Amino acid sequence: MARFDPARILRASQIRIGKRIRVRGVPAILLGVSAIVISAGTVRALARAAPSLAEALREATKLVDAVRSDRRDQRRLNA
Repeated sequence: MARFDPARILRASQIRIGKRIRVRGVPAILLGVSAIVISAGTVRALARAAPSLAEALREATKLVDAVRSDRRDQRRLNA
C-alpha cells in the first residue's frame, strides 16, 4: 500500500514563468480550480445583472457621446 509522501509531491510541483508559463502538480490543480470558481462567479454575477445590463450600456453610450461633444465644443471655443 502506497504511503502519502508530501515531500515527493512538492518536488513534483513546478511553476515556470518565462517564454512559456508552465505549471505542474499541486499549483496546476489549484489554478484550475480557482479558474472554475472565478468563471462560475462571473456567470452568476452577469445573470443577476442581466435585466439592468441593457440600460447600463445605453447610459454608458450616452455618457461617452456627451464627453466627446464637450471636447468638440472646447476645441471650437479655443480655436
